Amino acid sequence: MKASNILFIVTLLVVVLYSCKKDDDIDTEKPDIDLTIPGAFPANCDTMYFGESFNFNALFKDNYELGSFSIDIHNNFDGHSHSTEITQCESDPEKDPVNPYVFIDDYDIPVGLKEYNAVMSISIPAGNTDGLYDEGDYHFFISLTDKEGWSAQKGLNIKLLHR
Repeated sequence: MKASNILFIVTLLVVVLYSCKKDDDIDTEKPDIDLTIPGAFPANCDTMYFGESFNFNALFKDNYELGSFSIDIHNNFDGHSHSTEITQCESDPEKDPVNPYVFIDDYDIPVGLKEYNAVMSISIPAGNTDGLYDEGDYHFFISLTDKEGWSAQKGLNIKLLHR
C-alpha cells in the first residue's frame, strides 16, 4: 500500500472516531416545573386580584442545564384549555372579552444551573387607559426551556378578580 493511502485511512479513522458523540452525552430529558414545593404559587384554581401583587414561586430542574422560562397570563373567557392539572376548577359562564388582561414575559436563568427556585413579585394592574380589566377565568401558563431546547409547560386555571 502506498504511504498516502495509509495516511488517508488513518486520518479517516481518527476523524470518524473523534466525531462520534457518545449517546450518554445527549440530553433527551425535558426539564421539570415543580409547583409542589412549600410556598409554591400559584396553584391550579387560585385567585389573584387586580391592583395587587403576588409572589410567583416555582422550582425548575433539569438533568444538564436550565435555559429560560416564560409566564403568560391570558383570559379563558371562551373556555379553552391548556390545563396540565387534574383538578377541575369552577368556571364562569363563557363571555366575550371587553378589556382582558394580558401578561407575557420571558426570563433568563443564570448560566450553569441544574436547579433554580424562581421567586419574583408580579404586579397585576387594575386596568389600563380603556378602563378596568375584565375579571373572570384566566390561564397562568409557565413554559420552561433547558439549554438543549427541551421544554416543559404548566397550564393553570386561575381567577382574576377586583376586590
